[in-house]
Amino acid sequence: MTTALAASKSEQAYAWIRSRIASQAFGPGFRLVLGPIADELGMSVVPVREAIRRLEAEGLVTFERNVGARVSLVDESEYAHTMQTLGLVEGAATALSAPFLDEDALVRAEEINARMIRLLDSFDAHRFTELNRQFHSVLYEPCPNPHVLDLVHRGWARLSGIRDSTFAFVPGRAGHSVEEHVQILDLIRTGADPLEIELAARNHRWRTMDAFLAARHPETALQTPLR
Repeated sequence: MTTALAASKSEQAYAWIRSRIASQAFGPGFRLVLGPIADELGMSVVPVREAIRRLEAEGLVTFERNVGARVSLVDESEYAHTMQTLGLVEGAATALSAPFLDEDALVRAEEINARMIRLLDSFDAHRFTELNRQFHSVLYEPCPNPHVLDLVHRGWARLSGIRDSTFAFVPGRAGHSVEEHVQILDLIRTGADPLEIELAARNHRWRTMDAFLAARHPETALQTPLR
């Protein structure tokens, strides 16, 4: 194989893998195994390895001992800041929306949550995350304050920009998440105090963030306050 041809194949592998990361076909936590990728592209593992090293240099891939190459979050601190902010504004939007959520909306949210529960046995982090987005959208979209709602939309867009799918890294969080969804729906249905609804929605978001950060930094997990 000539040097030019090898470089061409490496570039092809790089573009192919990167496009799948961008589309979330290869979501955060997805293992990039050389052999299957090389077979898919009809090439040896050498150019695939070079492509993965290039993606690692860009921060799109990380190497973990005993695991190998995995798709990573672009920026951990950006993720944390976005989740903190989204917890605040989404909590407020959910509380403000509560009086406008009729029984049809609550049933729609319950049906989405039921689909999420069914996914737990054969877990698909990307699909679970999409359903999670749909669930929360039902609860915050009726928010009568357009400025708060705009901030929520911006937060979700920012998460998409950093390819957030926390559940790929902490799949154990998924079960707790759907349980908390039920609690939030119960608060709304029973006409709980708006502040109680806001805090439940906010802490729900922040618990997911805490679970991810604890998994990434187990040495400091015991110092993280429980919400």
